[in-house]
Amino acid sequence: MALYRNLEEYDKEVSEEIKKDYSKILDEIGEDASREGLLKTPERAAKAMLFLTQGYQQDPVEILKGAMFAEDYDDMVIIKNIELYSLCEHHMLPFFGKAHIAYIPNGHIVGLSKIPRVVDVFARRLQVQERLTHDILECLNDTLKPKGVAVVIEASHMCMMMRGVQKQNSVTTTSGFRGQFEKIETRNEFLKLVGSDLS
Repeated sequence: MALYRNLEEYDKEVSEEIKKDYSKILDEIGEDASREGLLKTPERAAKAMLFLTQGYQQDPVEILKGAMFAEDYDDMVIIKNIELYSLCEHHMLPFFGKAHIAYIPNGHIVGLSKIPRVVDVFARRLQVQERLTHDILECLNDTLKPKGVAVVIEASHMCMMMRGVQKQNSVTTTSGFRGQFEKIETRNEFLKLVGSDLS
């Protein structure tokens, strides 16, 4: 598995098969896949789908292990407002929002850019928000072995906004806590800091 990279080169065989499938979909919905505006749409859509699901080809554990450093720091580390974009596995429509993540080191810290990259790896798969939250939480907890880890995700779902109940202003929040963040005072400190504007 690749450590981390934006997938710009695609498996030509896989891309070609997906391209054919998108061309068929265009025909099935009543479009003309051969008209000028749609000539390259199946190819673009195939590449977009491969990009949006590149997380299957990446290993989040290796990303974290590649930037772990021994350090005595043992207070809370928070990275908030991490943008995320994913695809709902039920309708394959986007959901998007922000992740707020904290951990309390236990002898090791991790490069700050690695946590957003872990978010991207799990988000670039077909997901539900609940599992996305759990995947990130457990990966950080199992790999870093911190004194505690917390993950909160706030996201808007196009499957609720464009179809179904069509509620444009709804936001879904999910959370997970391990270790010291299971204590109410530590959790409250994290949630207070996440909700504050420190800039």
